[in-house]
Amino acid sequence: MRLTVRVHPGAALTRVGGRYGDSEPPVLVVRVQAPAADGRATTAAVDAVASALGVRRADLRVVAGATSRTKILEIDASQRTDTALADAVAALLRA
Repeated sequence: MRLTVRVHPGAALTRVGGRYGDSEPPVLVVRVQAPAADGRATTAAVDAVASALGVRRADLRVVAGATSRTKILEIDASQRTDTALADAVAALLRA
């Protein structure tokens, strides 16, 4: 499964939830405390998404946008069903 996220570095708190814009497919908002330097915000964002979805960090990888605020993540959710994962993403988008 692929998920598009919009990273906001330098936030007061790390938080995953909400929708960025009205585009399709939907874009999940990820706020991280880490600064946008040396890939720290990207690493923090991937960690936060993994935690929010209940998957291992190793099950996520950045397939596009490593140096951009908008990133595409690929999720290998062998430990969760596609339906459960889709439901978790939908809940985060509504948050």
